Amino acid sequence: MKEWIWIEIVIGWNFATLFLMGADKLFAIKNWRRISEQTLLTAAFAMGGLGSLLGSLLFRHKTKKWKFKLLLPIALLFNLSVIFLVWYYIL
Repeated sequence: MKEWIWIEIVIGWNFATLFLMGADKLFAIKNWRRISEQTLLTAAFAMGGLGSLLGSLLFRHKTKKWKFKLLLPIALLFNLSVIFLVWYYIL
């Protein structure tokens, strides 16, 4: 039962990072104050890689920047590695 709470937190965080990418795209369109690239990438590496990558593709946001082309897939692989290691060694 305790394991499920962590899964729900990771899923919720990925929805939050997807929302962050969408919000930053909207802010760019409206010419409002933006969410920093460092914040977006930190959120991706902090277990939000899937949401960030999907948000980037869904909203067509940051898809031409080399930093995001390279680091978002790496963030997803990092997140999957952490999940595997936690599942294998702790659970």
